[in-house]
Amino acid sequence: MQAIGLCRFSYPALGGFQVGHETTEERIAYLYDEARLEERFRLLETVALPCLEAQTDPDFGIVFVIGDQFPQQHEKRLESLLADLPQAVIHREPPRRHREVMKEVLNDARIHPNEPCLQFRYDDDDAVSVDFIARLRRAVENSAGLLKGERSVAFDWPKGYVAEFDASGIRAAEVFRPLNVAALAMYVKGGSPLTIMNFAHEKLPRFMPTVSLPDAAMFVRSHNGSNDSRQGVAQQVKVAPLDAEGAALFRDRFAIDEDHVRQVFSA
Repeated sequence: MQAIGLCRFSYPALGGFQVGHETTEERIAYLYDEARLEERFRLLETVALPCLEAQTDPDFGIVFVIGDQFPQQHEKRLESLLADLPQAVIHREPPRRHREVMKEVLNDARIHPNEPCLQFRYDDDDAVSVDFIARLRRAVENSAGLLKGERSVAFDWPKGYVAEFDASGIRAAEVFRPLNVAALAMYVKGGSPLTIMNFAHEKLPRFMPTVSLPDAAMFVRSHNGSNDSRQGVAQQVKVAPLDAEGAALFRDRFAIDEDHVRQVFSA
């Protein structure tokens, strides 16, 4: 069964952001600001990509959506970072309505539209466990009876971490967050045009059966200066430096190496 991921990498969509802008030009200026992009690239390199490269089940694809005005030097940097992830492709798109673009991208990525598929969203500053794809497939297999007759079923792993990354290393706190973007996926039956982008992630249970699997830490949600989640609850989590055990867990479970974090953020 095909598994498809979708990552919006500083794509200047119309809508889709908690942080508002009056015009598309303002949004592009905000997203392509050099300091902001530097932070996003550092998080992509140290947090988001290593766990994808280390998946125990490498049978998945992921589309990185960028704007058609994305600066050329940064596009080359993105291509360089994705060179070690053959499952990744870059899709360029002019500014359009957020959900419409993402739904089109996901449906175009389906190799066999008449067969069922698995879909997941992926933020460029988050991580999932190195066995996320394997656990997703196993959960779907174990839910065969539930899937019969359903257009879609969501699968959610609510245990994970909130973390901050900088030149000093990693500070983190364990959290329980149902329907977080990371470690959330959706089964779509064959022939259905539905995508995970048809729905707000926190509202999925309103529209389909949702399986919650609180059996292991499955995500790392990054809090930083430029992500969309820096509002509200982002300021309520108290993080602390990782001890040796925590650093080992981040390395083994999410392929996030604290020495690598320090090196990249010190550059």
